[in-house]
Formats: sequence, structure tokens, C-alpha cells
Amino acid sequence: MYFVPTLKKTSDGSDTLYVPELNEHYHSTNGAVRESKYVYIESAFNPCEKKEIHVLEMGLGTGLNVLLTYLEARKRNLKVIYTGLEKYPLPETIINQLNYSDWEKEVFKRIHSAPWGKRSSIDSFFTINKIKTDFNDYAYPGKYDVVYYDAFAPDKQENVWNREIFNRIYAGMNVNGILSTYCAKGEIRRRMQSAGFSVNRLPGPPGKREMLQAIKTNRCE
Repeated sequence: MYFVPTLKKTSDGSDTLYVPELNEHYHSTNGAVRESKYVYIESAFNPCEKKEIHVLEMGLGTGLNVLLTYLEARKRNLKVIYTGLEKYPLPETIINQLNYSDWEKEVFKRIHSAPWGKRSSIDSFFTINKIKTDFNDYAYPGKYDVVYYDAFAPDKQENVWNREIFNRIYAGMNVNGILSTYCAKGEIRRRMQSAGFSVNRLPGPPGKREMLQAIKTNRCE
């Protein structure tokens, strides 16, 4: 079921969205951009040493992680093939209110105007395929080098944190692929380990004690 979120300002000045019915924010109120850079760019994208990186985002949401990945890829001269899964795409009226476009208005616009279900070029080095689907219905064809697991928290959206999803993601990743998430729950860590991942507890972004980084090693191949 889709709920209409409301705009909220976070402590680093960047916007997030709040869903009153779930009492849940799309990003940390301690800083939306700060959290996304730390959890996804610094803990998953940057550790990947490839020059062409296949990224899978679980929960496309506002498109902030796409934009940050684009900016990092441009800075580091990398090629990115980006796949974003989102069951409930945000309406244009809400997207247009987000202040992320203040820094890269045209890029942010191209990200959100790209058609759903079709691979589209955002720039010469960056393509995106936005797929409207439930995580449980996606085939995970891979092979992915980086996975951003950015769904709502397990206590708000339990059905997308099940063991089968992690099994399928693991199978769809390249060896040494990295999955990162803000979530640090012990049960989620155990589900990742059961799927075959080597899981690290990392210090969390501001406002969170820990986060998880999961790596597909070759020990189970």
C-alpha cells in the first residue's frame, strides 16, 4: 500500500521524506546526504576496485543514492550500470520539492525522467534501469558488484528482509561483491550469513551505533 510522504529537513540541511502511517523516514534525520554517502558510497561503492561497476539499489526512493553514485563515478572516472528497484515510485510533485537538485539539477531531472523498465543513459559513463517491482518478485539476474539495501526498516517492512531475498541477491552477485545497509539487527546479519555472505559490523553513520557490510567471498563457490 502506498502512503503519501511529507517533506522534512534533516540536520545536514538536505531533505528527506516522512511517512506518518509507518512513522518512518526515507533517510536519517541526522543528515540524509551524510547517511547515504557513508552507508552506500563509502561502505560499498568506493571499496569496489573495478572500473565498470554494476550497482543494484533495493529501494530507489528519492533517487539520492543514484545521484551520489553518479557524482562519485564522475569524479573517479568510472563506468556505472545502475539498477534500481522500487515498488512505489514517488510522484513528480514530491520529487520536484527535494533540494538534492540544487547541486545537480539537470542530472537529477534525467534520473527521474528516465523511463521505467528500460535501460537509459544518464551520461556517457552512467546508465540506469528503474524497475517497478516488489523485491520478492525480482529475478536478480546479476551479476552485481555493489548492492545498496535501502528498504524501510525490518519492523516496518518485514517482508523485504527475508532469507530468500538474501539468497537470491547472493546468487546474483559477483565474487567480492559488496552489499551495505544501515540496518544492524542481529537477525538480519544471520540471514545474510546463512545466504553465504561474510558480514562485517561497521560503525554506523551519525545517530546509529552500527551498520552492516556483507561481502560475497569465494569460500562458498
